[in-house]
Amino acid sequence: MIKINLLPARRPKSRAAASDSDPRSLVLGIAGIAAAAVLVVVLVDRPRRAHLAELTDANAQLQRDIATKNRQLDGYAELKKADEEAGERYRSIQRLLGAKVVPAHVLHELGEILTTSQYPTMTELMAKRTGNGPDSDPNKRFQPDWDPTHVWLSGFTDASGVFKLEGGAQTESDITQLAKRLAASVYFADVTPAAGERIADNQAGTSYVRFTITGKVVY
Repeated sequence: MIKINLLPARRPKSRAAASDSDPRSLVLGIAGIAAAAVLVVVLVDRPRRAHLAELTDANAQLQRDIATKNRQLDGYAELKKADEEAGERYRSIQRLLGAKVVPAHVLHELGEILTTSQYPTMTELMAKRTGNGPDSDPNKRFQPDWDPTHVWLSGFTDASGVFKLEGGAQTESDITQLAKRLAASVYFADVTPAAGERIADNQAGTSYVRFTITGKVVY
């Protein structure tokens, strides 16, 4: 009797299918990807990080150098301004000396008045009247932060105790501030300011007010 097998026959796996399911191939693939990642880190990322670290260190060193230089230059601007004010003060005094020889204490007082943040020599009563306290006088009070470099002197004459001070100023307000300081000083009395005409300085492209201040010198 002939027997016929109707069950499907099992086919052998192909080599390709066998290789696809081969664990060794999977491991090799993962190892290859890992090796590529290591190469990227070693050849690309690490050099970039090293270069960035160098730039960061260089920038930090530059900032430290700048801070050191700034500390070394601390106070330079104030010293330069003081030197310029001293030079202008010297030139003003020299102009006065060229006009007429006057007592040294009067010259010194004018120099103090023409110096930034310096007050005239005042009595205790006058100091109260020019201050901001209850005994102050608005007509005698002067501006504490006035810049005396806005004023320059061209002449000073003294005839029997009566003086005449001539010069120029940027504004009439500067003349007022100078006159108030002269009036507050123990060395001057009966101070009267008189603003003249505004003069155009064509070379500098600006203008200034020419003035005359008269009064008495208290020797």
